[in-house]
Formats: sequence, structure tokens, C-alpha cells
Amino acid sequence: MEKTVRVRFAPSPTGALHIGGVRTALFNYLFAKKHHGQFLIRIEDTDQTRFVPGAEEYILKALAWCGIIADESPAVGGPCAPYRQSERKAMYAQYAYRMIEEGNAYYAFDTEQELEEMRERLKAARVASPQYNAVTRMQMKNSLTLPEEEVKERLASGAPYVIRVKMPRKDEVRLNDLVRGWVVVHTSTLDDKVLLKSDGMPTYHLANVVDDYLMKITHVIRGEEWLPSAPLHVLLYKYLGWEAQMPQFAHLPLLLKPDGNGKLSKRDGDRLGFPVFPLNWQDPFKPEDNASGYKEAGYFPDAFINFLALLGWNPGTTQEIFSMQELIEAFSIERINKAGIKFDIDKARWYNQQYLKHKDEAELATYLLGELSKHKVECSVEKAQKIVRLMKERAVFLSDIWSEAQYLFFSPKDYDEKAAAKWSSEAASVLAEYAKDLSAHSGSIDAEKAKQLLHDRTEQMQIKIGKIMPALRLALTGRAAGPDLMDIIMLLGADEAASRIQAALLHLKVAV
Repeated sequence: MEKTVRVRFAPSPTGALHIGGVRTALFNYLFAKKHHGQFLIRIEDTDQTRFVPGAEEYILKALAWCGIIADESPAVGGPCAPYRQSERKAMYAQYAYRMIEEGNAYYAFDTEQELEEMRERLKAARVASPQYNAVTRMQMKNSLTLPEEEVKERLASGAPYVIRVKMPRKDEVRLNDLVRGWVVVHTSTLDDKVLLKSDGMPTYHLANVVDDYLMKITHVIRGEEWLPSAPLHVLLYKYLGWEAQMPQFAHLPLLLKPDGNGKLSKRDGDRLGFPVFPLNWQDPFKPEDNASGYKEAGYFPDAFINFLALLGWNPGTTQEIFSMQELIEAFSIERINKAGIKFDIDKARWYNQQYLKHKDEAELATYLLGELSKHKVECSVEKAQKIVRLMKERAVFLSDIWSEAQYLFFSPKDYDEKAAAKWSSEAASVLAEYAKDLSAHSGSIDAEKAKQLLHDRTEQMQIKIGKIMPALRLALTGRAAGPDLMDIIMLLGADEAASRIQAALLHLKVAV
């Protein structure tokens, strides 16, 4: 019988959730749902020295905004509760002691000073990477070098110790990664990692493996930065007798800086002016260190997720716009790239623009009416819908609709300088007459009628209509670019359009 797919996203509550972490959570979620499995969230908070208040709440809230909903988590519970490692700490030590009994781990009593002296000795001997390993452990204070009686005395007296894995000196660890293929690592390059700390808390490595086993995790999908830890985890499964239940591993490519030079960091976002977190974040230990989020920057969660999904994965087709359900149906680990992927904020903006274009006009009109209400401007629902229909083609964010639509409610006070410099007496003479034509029409006017009046006027004065349009746009909106001018006149009405043209003629002071 085939196992039920169970995956987990296991962040540490040490700060805000980076978008690289969101992508990892998303790929886990898509894989689980594609295979009708379960997606878990587990909080890995064994390192209490790095715990940041509010971080766990932020992580869960951010994932919920993205639409990444866990089947089991600290918030919703589940059969494997608790889902915080700090609440599970009593269960880990037994596995470390079992490995000692079976000769796969040992007690180490070295002080910080002794560890530092060891590192300095190795540096002086020009050892490239000083570490506590199969060679150096034989010169240190541990249960492999000390007499058995002394070890018992130290333990009985309550002397501080850690438990380290006993890494084989000459062996190979083989791992068939679902993204990278076979990975082979010689144990001579690996150190004897601490499994249980002196305070009784497990390290990430022990807790991670124990929890994945107990929670019946079938696939571990995580960032490339964890690939160096994978050989140790494979060995821990072997030492604990769980090889048959070991999950399959998939290590995701890094999100790189826009120039491709290194991993994307918070500082890159600050420097280049785009968010690297899903929601705004303020570190309680550094109140001055605010970080912006995609939600507050105006991104739609479905656009943000669509963008993230295609960073390091491709569907094998030309399709770019996916709903969450479509992503679930199309997703496969086999199509995840091995190489790191450059982050492109312009592509994120493009996605948001596409999603805005397809938003329901009634929803967008509600937003616009809300902004108008703040400025005490009255507008009918029908007119608001016409405005958003006109504006949304050029907008990237909801806020763009309001910023672009303001000239439909407020006459321009200033005029684009470059466009104004091209204002000619020829254009001014046509506009002066066109303003009279509009005034004579008076009241509401449709786009076709406004266009016909202008066409008739330019034909009569023997001036090409293309020479008039930039000046007309400047007079009506104060800007050099925007949506169709005849639609703008329709929304303004004939009288308001005529008034604005006359005001521009006075302001720009070009002789007619």
C-alpha cells in the first residue's frame, strides 16, 4: 500500500519569514495537495537564544495571507501535537542516549576554552577547516578518550556535557536527491555534530530527524542551504534504525540577488527598494529596523504566489498565469531547477498587473469609492465602474487606480513641463475652438460625439488631429500620457472638459 504523502515546513521563530521561506512552504504545499497528502507546519524553536517574540505569529499570519493553509500546525493542532519543538523537548534525549549505547554517539565534556584552544591549534597547523571530527576527538575530553570510571563520575556529579554523533572516519554517505540526483559525501569531510546540548535541548539535527520520523514525513523539501546537513541526517536515520522510513529529500535552488551575485537578503531589498518579506515586520529588539512587506506594498496574494511558484520551477508550457488549483495540478518536483534563480521585481509587478486587470470591476469600484469618500468626493457606482474599466489597464497596484483617476475629479494645477514646452499656437487655436464646440454641446457627452466634434474642428481648420492630441491631453489632465482621451472627456462631461481647456490656455499663455 502506497504511503500517504506528508510534508512539513519547519521555520525557526527567529524573525520575519523571508520570501525564500515562503517559496519553500509553497512547494511543500503544492506537492502535498498534488498527491492528496498533508501539509504540516512545525515550529523549530530549540535554539531559545535566537527566539524572537512575535515571530511565530508573523510566520503563520504570513502563510495564511498567501493561502498556504496547513492541515496540522500549532494553530490547528493535529494527531502529532505538539508542533513546537520546545514543547517536545522531553522526548529527544532518549534517542541520543540510544545512539551512545549502540556506539554511534558519545559524551563530550570539553569546555568552551578547550574547544577554542583546539581550533587555534588546528589553525596553527594550517588545517583548512578546524573541526571536532574523527581525528581531533581523540585529543579531546570525551567518553571515547576518558576512562570509563571517570566518565561515570563526571555524569554522576552533574558535570556539563554535550552528546556528539560519532562520525565514521572512512565511509561514504549516498543520497538520491529528487532535484539534484545522487549526492555522495565522504565522512572524512564531516564533523561530529552536537546532538544534545548541555541544557538538555536537542540541536536542529537531532530534533529534525526525530520529528520527521514521528510525524511520518515522507518527503523533506527544503532550501539548498540544508544540503550540507543531509549526509548527517541520512546517518542519523541509519543509526536510529529508521532507514526504511527515511523520507526522500529535495533541496530547492537559492533565490539570488537580481544581478545573480549571491543569495537574496533583506539588505538587498532595502538597497534596491523592494520587499523581501510577505508582510511588514518590525523586530521587537530593533524597533527602528522596519521591513516592508508585499501585502502592504499593494501586491495581491494570488499574484505574489503565482510569481514565487515560477522562481525555480517551470510547468513545461508557456502558461504563466496560474490559480492555486492550477499550480497544484501542474506542480512536479522533476521540473524544479538545480541552479539558483535571479530575483526579478519587475516580473512580480507584471504579475500583479495581470491579476489587477482581471479583477472584478465592482470590487475595484468599491475600492475607488472608498478613496473618494476619504476625500469627500461624491461619485456614482456606475461612474466608478467606468473609471476603473478605463484605468485598470495601466495600473500595477490598486493605489494606481486612485492616483491615476484623481484628475477626473480635480482640475490640474500643474502641467507636465516637457509636454508644456511643446505646446504650440497652432494647437492652442484649435483647442480654443474645440472648447467652444464642447460648451455648445453642454452636459453629458459620449466618446464618439467628442471625437466627432474634434475631427470636424481639425478638418475645418486643416490641421491634422495627431498634432492636437498631446496638447488636448495636457489641457485635460496635466499629464503627457494616460488612457483614451475621448473616454476621459466622456467621464468629465462636455462643460468640465471645455472649462479645463480654457484654463490651460490661460495658464500656458500661448497666443491664439
